[in-house]
Amino acid sequence: MPLKPSIITVMERAARKAGSRLRRDFGEVEHLQVSKKGPADFVSKADQKAERILYEELLHARPGWGFLLEEAGEIPGEEDKPRFVVDPLDGTSNFLHGIPHFAISIGVQERKLGSEEWGDVYAALVYQPLSDESFWAEKAKGAWLGDRRLRVSGRRHLNEALISTGIPYKAHGDFAEWSSIFAAIGPQVAGIRRFGAASLDLAWLAAGRYDGFWESGLSPWDTAAGCLLVREAGGFVTDFRGRSPAIADKQILAANDALHSRLHKLLVGALREAQSE
Repeated sequence: MPLKPSIITVMERAARKAGSRLRRDFGEVEHLQVSKKGPADFVSKADQKAERILYEELLHARPGWGFLLEEAGEIPGEEDKPRFVVDPLDGTSNFLHGIPHFAISIGVQERKLGSEEWGDVYAALVYQPLSDESFWAEKAKGAWLGDRRLRVSGRRHLNEALISTGIPYKAHGDFAEWSSIFAAIGPQVAGIRRFGAASLDLAWLAAGRYDGFWESGLSPWDTAAGCLLVREAGGFVTDFRGRSPAIADKQILAANDALHSRLHKLLVGALREAQSE
């Protein structure tokens, strides 16, 4: 059993407390008061309550640290302290429709040395309240599900691979871009899934349940934890150009080494063809 780092214990304790609240609200989902945040982008009182719990618990445990929160935005901390990147309810639409597939995502990001810019994510947690699964990772120390070490799948051939993605919807995403990529990848793989929670897609990729993942138009809180989980499980995470930012969100392609290179080739070819039309 791994010796769980103190920062993971702090994050997990906060996530379990917020997750308990989400479980109760999920059981009463039809009674939630829901307000629109934008086209097809809803935020519930459950979302806001979970974020408040996470913020208060994490701030109490780590005074002076900053936050990047999905709902409240950026809350600066002390100049030399890291920040938490938090999605209190990834899969809000699933939650509000009674679909039991959503998660809490927390990443810890450090500042670049001698800079005001943010650098690597060095601790990550994706917690699924309904299944009580806690995926966590620490930089250079591996990725874990509870006390079980995670590894990306060993599949080497696209025709054996199960790929996850996020599909554009009203006022969100580029349908033409996604369609081009899907047309290139879809015929080559064993299947494509869209479950509606990017943090869990990446956690499941780290656990070997999925073999690859692509999406664009995400936000840092969607992928901060998931990027580290995949990398610490032996996978590769890049943007569509093949670069490896600390948090790949605007564009993300993730898989093991063999499948990443094959998927990247298909993706780049699809985008070039689309641009030439």
